[in-house]
Amino acid sequence: MSIALTEEQHALAESVARFTARHVSSESTRAEFEDLSAGMWPAIWNRLVEQGLLAMHLPARYGGDEAGVVELAIVLEETGRGLMPGPLLPTLLTSLVVSRHGGAELCARVLPRFAEGSPGACATTAEGLVAVRRRDGWEVTGTTAPVLGALSGEHVVLGARAPEGTVWFLLEPDDRDAVKVSRRSGVDLTRDIGCFTAEGLLVPFDRVLAVDSTELRSLAAVLFSAEAAGIARWCQEAGLEYVKVREQFGRPVGSFQAIKHKCARMFIQGQLMAAAAWDAASAVDQDRDQFALAAASAAVTCLGGIAELGLETVTLFGGIGYTWEHDAHLYWRRGICLSTLLGPAHEWEENAGRLARVTERTRTIDLSHEEPGVRARMAETLRAVAAAPEGERRRMLAEARLVSPHYPEPYGMAADATTQVVISQEYARAGLVQPSTVIGEWALPTIIAHGTEAQRERFVMPTLHGEIVWCQLFSEPGAGSDLASLRSRAEKRDGGWSLNGQKVWTSSAHEADWGICLARTDPDAPKHRGLSYFLVDMRSPGLEVRPLREVNGGYLFNEVFFNDVFVPDDCLVGRPGDGWRLARTTLGNERVSMGSGMSGARELPARTAEALGVDGPGVVRDIGVLTAKINAFEALGQRVFLKQLSGLQPGAESSVLKVASSWNAVEIRRTELGWAGARASVHTGEDDAAQALLSVPPLLIGGGTTEIQLNVIAEQVLRLPREQVR
Repeated sequence: MSIALTEEQHALAESVARFTARHVSSESTRAEFEDLSAGMWPAIWNRLVEQGLLAMHLPARYGGDEAGVVELAIVLEETGRGLMPGPLLPTLLTSLVVSRHGGAELCARVLPRFAEGSPGACATTAEGLVAVRRRDGWEVTGTTAPVLGALSGEHVVLGARAPEGTVWFLLEPDDRDAVKVSRRSGVDLTRDIGCFTAEGLLVPFDRVLAVDSTELRSLAAVLFSAEAAGIARWCQEAGLEYVKVREQFGRPVGSFQAIKHKCARMFIQGQLMAAAAWDAASAVDQDRDQFALAAASAAVTCLGGIAELGLETVTLFGGIGYTWEHDAHLYWRRGICLSTLLGPAHEWEENAGRLARVTERTRTIDLSHEEPGVRARMAETLRAVAAAPEGERRRMLAEARLVSPHYPEPYGMAADATTQVVISQEYARAGLVQPSTVIGEWALPTIIAHGTEAQRERFVMPTLHGEIVWCQLFSEPGAGSDLASLRSRAEKRDGGWSLNGQKVWTSSAHEADWGICLARTDPDAPKHRGLSYFLVDMRSPGLEVRPLREVNGGYLFNEVFFNDVFVPDDCLVGRPGDGWRLARTTLGNERVSMGSGMSGARELPARTAEALGVDGPGVVRDIGVLTAKINAFEALGQRVFLKQLSGLQPGAESSVLKVASSWNAVEIRRTELGWAGARASVHTGEDDAAQALLSVPPLLIGGGTTEIQLNVIAEQVLRLPREQVR
């Protein structure tokens, strides 16, 4: 997945990718980093200027195209993926900082130079320099921490600590004689790095930038994270292609489950990194705390993970990946450099934790395509429902077609994605919770699409009214995720079918009125073709429901036994043998999933820590790490949602979200258990950390275990071969 989201952004990404592939090669890059003593201006630098890539984000009056920071992030992602050498990243960061925080005269003098190709360098910490205020400016002395592109940069942003606070200022080419630049041997071999030393350097007031360290480092985190996302894409894609062709024991190593799971995990991590980088770039023009939180979360997710992902790639290639001649170490080195230049990592984690205590990440939604009048009508209807007696509300919502507005008429209003968002917002404004039919969300679309008119009349509206509760009778003791191995059988009888067998892990079967059931009607047909789809009355003679007590003491799941349970012909959906196809049915107008958290309450680590009464540096760091993971997850969900709004089909995000959700749930519960300490050794009722952890397994098992989901991603998304059974 690219940072690009819209069609225009994808076109930009493709253009930059083609440009990079055409002009950058491993051989040319290796040749250029043989000597970095005078900096690195790659041979393609002038072509970058001609393409307008150095000025795209600058105001038009200075030679720019006034593109947004998201577009800038896309450029860095693609050039990072192609390992473009030279000072592109520090130059774009420098010009971005100056354009947003420089005075009018300074911008007018300097920004056209950037558009013409003058390279830049930008410190990301004020460590090492001190400033004393003088009558004509600031007197600066000291030696900086390493600065990326120090030898190449002509315009340089540095920071110095003063009694009044940190001062950030710009050095222009004429100032370079007043500072000494010493080269350092950089971990990243593809661009220079060095330190600046100043002795009594006088910086005029008009060179001082109106930016503080938080804002500057947040901008740096956005661009660094974008490039890290590009490196992650190369790592994931290159490793994936290798394991598809590398053979061991007579078959591709990509067919081994351990390798498939590793590739799937790398893919998921790359997706989350791209989503986090996109979210931070999108937040640049939000309020200060929102931007700072999004940037800190991106830094934790992207910069905290890219060095590890590089190592995973080297080991995926095996011994060849650890050779100097292989390109994997060049990407790994760049990732290490990115992660350290903005480090240390614990500062970003602590920063994210502190911010999460005072603000929650919110994301704006563009509803410019909203149909006129829809909002007013929905608001009026929902206000009337809210004013009605509680016992009447569900009926009113069903008759107004607002229980599942995405359903086709007459059950819903065939609401598109934008209208669904409007309706969700108006539910919230009216103080109402939009009802769910739970398993009915699976049953009703199948009945609407494939059932008879009599079945639709019998089941759809009563379910929407809340009169029918459904359960799903799919899983069996020997066939959890492998539905093709179902053994429950249905034999034809006069006027119907006789069902025999056992189902398990059936949520709420003890409360359900009806169940959707898959059973084998043709034992001689291939496994997937011999199944049929039935609607089963849960009060039928011969049907027995036995609650299964869970480790947390609850009774969500059940075993269901069929002993000659008669199901009439009018409860068969479709034709015999259609069960597999019907079970896989997903309608194009399914309910919009709003990953930003609009659709329900969000569990935030900062709130949990406050409820538990825990504090301290370790807790703040924990909050920061968990918040970053949640924000990346929600940003990915938001991208799915925005694709739906635009009429685009989401890609692999749904599978990624399922696995990421499981990972997050486990990590949150483990962390909360650590916070609770000795209190967690007894059940306390409220804020029971142990009980919360004991309740996690259904999230890891339901809908397919995490391992099954990793297999799905590896085989269906990444196209790795199935493991051969001998």
